[in-house]
Amino acid sequence: MPPAADPRPPLDAARLAPLGVEVLPRAGSTNALVADRARAGEPEGLVLVTEHQTAGRGRLDRTWETPDRAALTFSLLLRPTRPAEEWPWLPLLAGVAVAAALRDHGVPAELKWPNDVLLDGDKTAGILAERLETGAGPAAVLGIGLNVTTTREELPTAAATSVLLATGGAPDRTELLATILTRLRGAYDAWSAGGSATLRAAYREACTTVGREVRVQMPGGDDLTGRVTDVDGAGRLVVAGTPVAAGDVVHVRPAG
Repeated sequence: MPPAADPRPPLDAARLAPLGVEVLPRAGSTNALVADRARAGEPEGLVLVTEHQTAGRGRLDRTWETPDRAALTFSLLLRPTRPAEEWPWLPLLAGVAVAAALRDHGVPAELKWPNDVLLDGDKTAGILAERLETGAGPAAVLGIGLNVTTTREELPTAAATSVLLATGGAPDRTELLATILTRLRGAYDAWSAGGSATLRAAYREACTTVGREVRVQMPGGDDLTGRVTDVDGAGRLVVAGTPVAAGDVVHVRPAG
């Protein structure tokens, strides 16, 4: 009898190398490692992905760990030439690209403002962008964590999910990562050439938060409730006429 297929095969480093990807068996934070390389003068395009991340960084200094070979946890180095005031669009751009890449593989992903990727209403991917100053000029580190075959017991919260849990199957991680990077490069090149106006139109079309009734838990502790009418030119969510730059959004009712 042939041996059973590995349910969590390793990433194919040889297939990913032409995309600028370096595969690490284990890492604390890929964002921190890419930031170090950026400060050392690394050019744009570096991608570090780890099979097992032990100290991932998220919004509000949250930390998380990914089980071995269960997710895609990676960071890429960008050196944008757009004005600094447009850089907050980078994590939104990444959200559009990740959701589109999942749909390319038949996974019905949705995007919640600002950059959470959802499956059946639960979060399957998060994105963190960090700006830093380097000797070669300012740089952006874009970190992405996507649960692929993570089990319910391995997830950090009940509001999280994985591609496997949501759909009953999962694409090959190497192929999925290649698709995400291709989508990211296309979106980044379009933004670099055309600015945020072009990206804003694509984002509004992809983001299912627009048109919904939401409750926003503001950084100061207050809640803002109302219908989302737009995402403005700065990437802020417009809730009942009020622009929101930061906050945890809860979808109260579906759009429409």
